[in-house]
Amino acid sequence: MLKVIIAEKPSVARAIAHVLGISGQQDGYIGGSTVDTVVTWAIGHLVTFAMPEDYGFSGFKRENLPILPEPFRLIPRQTKKGKETDADAGALKQLNVIKKLFDQCNEIIVATDAGREGELIFRLIYKYLNCQKPFKRLWISSLTDKAIKNGFENLKNGSEFDYLYQAARSRSQADWLVGINASQALSITAGNGVYSLGRVQTPTLAMICKRYSEHKNFQTQTYFQIQVEAEVERKTLKMLSDDKFEEKASGQETVEIVRRNKLEITEVDTRTVREEPPLLYDLTGLQKDANKRLNLSADETLAIAQSLYEKKFISYPRTGSRYISEDIWEEIPALVETLLVYTPLKEQAKRLLKNRLNKRGVNDLKVTDHHALLITDNTVSGLSTKEESIYKLIASRILETFSAPCVKEVTTLKARSREFQFSSRGVDVIETGWRGVNGMFDNENSEEPEISLPYVEKGEKHAVQSAQLLEKQTKPKPLHTEASLLSAMEHAGKELENEDERKAIRESGIGTPATRASIIETLFSRDYIERRKKSLVPTAKGLKVYEAVKEKRIADVAMTGMWENTLLKIENGEIPFETFDKSIAIYSKQITEELLAMDFPKDEKERTVCPKCQKAAVKLFEKVAKCSDETCGWLLFRNICGKTLSEKDIKAILTNKKSSLLKGLKSKAEKTFDAYIVLKDDGSTEFEFPTRPSPTPRKRG
Repeated sequence: MLKVIIAEKPSVARAIAHVLGISGQQDGYIGGSTVDTVVTWAIGHLVTFAMPEDYGFSGFKRENLPILPEPFRLIPRQTKKGKETDADAGALKQLNVIKKLFDQCNEIIVATDAGREGELIFRLIYKYLNCQKPFKRLWISSLTDKAIKNGFENLKNGSEFDYLYQAARSRSQADWLVGINASQALSITAGNGVYSLGRVQTPTLAMICKRYSEHKNFQTQTYFQIQVEAEVERKTLKMLSDDKFEEKASGQETVEIVRRNKLEITEVDTRTVREEPPLLYDLTGLQKDANKRLNLSADETLAIAQSLYEKKFISYPRTGSRYISEDIWEEIPALVETLLVYTPLKEQAKRLLKNRLNKRGVNDLKVTDHHALLITDNTVSGLSTKEESIYKLIASRILETFSAPCVKEVTTLKARSREFQFSSRGVDVIETGWRGVNGMFDNENSEEPEISLPYVEKGEKHAVQSAQLLEKQTKPKPLHTEASLLSAMEHAGKELENEDERKAIRESGIGTPATRASIIETLFSRDYIERRKKSLVPTAKGLKVYEAVKEKRIADVAMTGMWENTLLKIENGEIPFETFDKSIAIYSKQITEELLAMDFPKDEKERTVCPKCQKAAVKLFEKVAKCSDETCGWLLFRNICGKTLSEKDIKAILTNKKSSLLKGLKSKAEKTFDAYIVLKDDGSTEFEFPTRPSPTPRKRG
């Protein structure tokens, strides 16, 4: 009776094997011939959906579109070998190991990551191997020994996760249909170059470009306000005019009037405000704060969090929940005690344990697949600088969330000088509460800093010591950073004018916590956006795509958000996946027709002439750059010794007759080298190797 446990990657397989006492490292699995349980692993996505050429659709041809596979075919993960794409040797080898073990076993235990993507990784392998064996599911939120043991004592029936798999598969197929058809349609319409569009990628690009355009075209307006100062019991009271003056002269006239009159207090409103602590982190929240505070990209933060998870120091990172359930609540005191030996936060942990813990972050109904991000009860050690910084963020947030509210006394003052009104607002902290964890106003959730006002009463009159005219300017919304873009993706419906659309995507946004980082990275890799300090700005190529598709369905944020909402309903068993699949097929056909029928802006400056015939333009395709005149026959393969030439590389070769230095090229003997690609007069290319610097002659003593 052989049981096979399949994990998502070797490191997790080793952790499970250690806890279960399984030893004996084999080629592709752990376990010897005398044991009844072995642990094997996937290596990410070993099985993927076949590409268009596997269905007989080679090249980008108008007559092929839309491509709507029925059914979708599964193939092993692919890799590029020179000019061709073939099955990845490592993936094939591991699939054969898994097939052999599945054939021999009586039961399978699925231990891939407990989420939508982890479920898909296993199910595609299971389906590709045509396996019919029963399987159970290990569903855990951390990789600590305790969590793994409890998980194996409470294995779930694999069929309980059928809806999760259906949502994952439908999402993946939708991305294939929209991405393949839209990208090919736009590339065909453009007539030159390869363009990439995607179900979530393109609305995200639209958000960046729209904000950039608004910022660039914003008309700054100058206005003026009056600031007055009065002395009250040896303290300075500063107040600002309610009126804003468009003209400096009228503002200055008012200043002179105010200087000659006393300031009369007309209203004193003092209220006690309880500022509740922030909720625990989900992945998106962690990525936003890591970008603001540590200048880490969303992708870097996810990678670091994944590493901390695999080292058993935090819970499952790809969570979309900011709450914990009642049963997890019982473990919080022990987790806080773990921080008593963590030097950066031990004093804060000690203070928290002396008080009653705040239960604001506890809500069974708001916990999704996984609870919010938590530390584990393992004492941290051996962390890199970046791992340490992310761990501290998560640990600090736990201490904040379970601390008491911050109690503040907020005072609003109103005053007048003649007919002119002035206001001021002050904040006095009565009880520090959760804000004592990281320093009073270290967190951006604060609406205002602590500004203490002098005590005054209604009806008092005070001499104006100074009055000055402040020149101010209206400001545009700031350019998106990764933090603000993640928020925009998470709350995509907030800026929609249509109330029904806002409600439809209120809970989902666009993308998921697990995929948003990769979507942003895709925009970088497509040369659609770039970083300017912390801001994200579109490139010329990104703006060109945005201007072409901004009014099309492919860029519709509301539509994309509604798809995400539908996927959540599939996951919850509320609607059948077939409904979504049919809708996506119709949508793919619509956007393909729309993109093929549109006019794409042609930039003559980008036109590059064929180096062979010197007449026709060179067109860029996915695998080659070739002369648009079929009788000429000139072409340049884009994959050179394992490296794919970018559009920038191709243009450099055609305009400068020489590429920039290409590093990490591989010869047939698998040796790595660096070289330039040089264009010869007859249109052929050759390598040019960088010259080595001459050795510096030794000085004779």
